[in-house]
Formats: sequence, structure tokens, C-alpha cells
Amino acid sequence: MPTANRHSGRSAAVTGAGGGLGRDIALGLAAKGYVVFGTAMSAAEVQDLKEASKGRVSLTVCDMTKEESVKAWASEVSEALGESGLDVLINNAGILTPGPIEVLPLDAIRREFDLPFNGPSGASKAAMEVFATVYRAELKRFGIDVVVAAAGNMKTGGPAKTAAALKRVADGMTPEQRELYGQTFGSFTAALNAMQNDGLDSSAAARRVIELAEQVPAPSRAPVGPDAGEMLRAAREKSDAEQDALRLQLVGLS
Repeated sequence: MPTANRHSGRSAAVTGAGGGLGRDIALGLAAKGYVVFGTAMSAAEVQDLKEASKGRVSLTVCDMTKEESVKAWASEVSEALGESGLDVLINNAGILTPGPIEVLPLDAIRREFDLPFNGPSGASKAAMEVFATVYRAELKRFGIDVVVAAAGNMKTGGPAKTAAALKRVADGMTPEQRELYGQTFGSFTAALNAMQNDGLDSSAAARRVIELAEQVPAPSRAPVGPDAGEMLRAAREKSDAEQDALRLQLVGLS
């Protein structure tokens, strides 16, 4: 793992940096002179980023759902940085597993405008909004800014990966679930696959995230992608009934 004192400039840590958006963010930061640390899902991802960044990105295989694994990674980064400290932390890690609430989805669609078949994920993202608000207040006196990058539709994992996740959920339904949700989930699947094909490219999304990380003064929340801005406006300006109708329309259930 590289140490910060070997390089001039700033340091950053990116969770979920082994692929998709996190990978592009890590490479983008490295290209701008940052020393970058991050987490990955496999040793192959670790080696890939090491080679692609010419050693400026150092990933660690880390299960973000295991507290001991996260603490071990954080200790490694702290030891490497020494007294210089970390300049930027980007919490990016996430897994796409959409489906009806009974199938326990965890997907990557934004919390500000929750969609059908996105209940548990929307609830978890709502909780993260609360954490961000609290962190922003608690950390202000230390000069630490907390920014929520509200992402819209992105093809960060690739349309094929999204299609595979949707098929996995559909194939795993029980006969009762298929009777209850099969038709509507099929419509949702077709709509989401179409959205993924037209989603914001991960490299463009990464550039926007890095721009937000470096913005002074830092915004509390900012959209990533044009549709994210539109959804934020809809959440602010439209009535509940109008928002419900738009949600159904977006996923082909109107």
C-alpha cells in the first residue's frame, strides 16, 4: 500500500472501487494527482486497478457488510497516511438486486424519488440522508464537509449486469410471488433495462462526483446526471398524487 508522504498532493478513499462508478472515480482522482485507497470485492479487481493507475490506486479486498473487515481497512489507510490525514472519502459501495419488497431488494436507484420495487433500498437511502445531515452538523467544527451526490439513472455496472440481476430476482420468485408480482415486475424489468441502456456513462458520472468533492464551498446535495436534477425538482414541486403517477409511468406501470 502506498504511503501519502511518497507523493505531494491530496489523498482519497473510495469504497466499492473495484468496478463501475467507483473504479472510474478512483482512476479519475489518481489522474488528478490524488493518492487513492479503496475497497474491492476480489483480488483480481485489486490487481486491475493497481496496473491501470500505475500504482496510484491501492485497493483492499473488504466486505463492507462486516464491521471487522471495514475497521481493518480503515486502520491500513490511517497507517499509510500517518499524520497527513485523509482529504476525501467517497462512500460509493452498493449492490443492485431489485425486486418486490418480499424479495428484499437492494438497488441503486436514488432515494429522492423512490420507485416501485425499490422499498427497502429507498428506506436505507432515506436513513443515509439522515446520517449525512447529522454528520454535516457534527463534523462542521472540524472543517469536514458532507456532500450527498444524488445520482440519477446510470449504467455504471453495465446494462448486462442489470439485466442479469433482474432475471435472477424473477427466476427466484415463488409461485405465489410470481402470481402476485410477475406481470408488474416484468413491466418494471423492461422499463429498467431500457433506462439502463440510456443511462449516464460511468466516466461522466465519475467526473461529476469528483467535481462535487472538490467544489468550494461544498454543496449539501447536488445531482449527478440531468435526470437526477429533474427528479429532485419533481420531489420538491409536484404533489404526492403527481409523484405517484410519475413513478408508475417511469417503470411502465401506468
